[in-house]
Amino acid sequence: MKTYKLSLTVAEKQRLKQNKCRVGELHAYAADELCELLNTTTERAKNIAALIEFQQIPSVGPRFAADLVSLGYYSLNELKEMQGPELLNAYERRHGFRVDPCVEDQFWLVVHFANHRGNKNWWDFTTLRKAYRAKHGYPPDRPGHNWFESERYSGATNS
Repeated sequence: MKTYKLSLTVAEKQRLKQNKCRVGELHAYAADELCELLNTTTERAKNIAALIEFQQIPSVGPRFAADLVSLGYYSLNELKEMQGPELLNAYERRHGFRVDPCVEDQFWLVVHFANHRGNKNWWDFTTLRKAYRAKHGYPPDRPGHNWFESERYSGATNS
């Protein structure tokens, strides 16, 4: 049984305990069932269901699962017609900085997994990503600075 990393509230954890349910069992519940089980909002249940679904992909952790949700994706079905490069471009535009190339490999992985399942990991897509970028490059409006130069990662706090 896989344990998913979720930031559940104290009340949600209590509801799990009351219902004799473990975090590792939540993948069996649809969002509407999670809403009832956790006594939470529909939106919150939808987010939790998405985080669980995305963490079922090999080598995808809670942070990247949350990144997919932040881009507006809540299921693998929504990613089937996407492409890794377009997901990366949208992510970088949204955040305003360039990310580590392995993040693009993860985008390639989730699209592949949405269509084929399997047990590939993000690093299995490095060669494909490099070949694609050598041929197509990056969009001209790509952000100018890197992730490690941003406030989000420098340890600076927002006022």
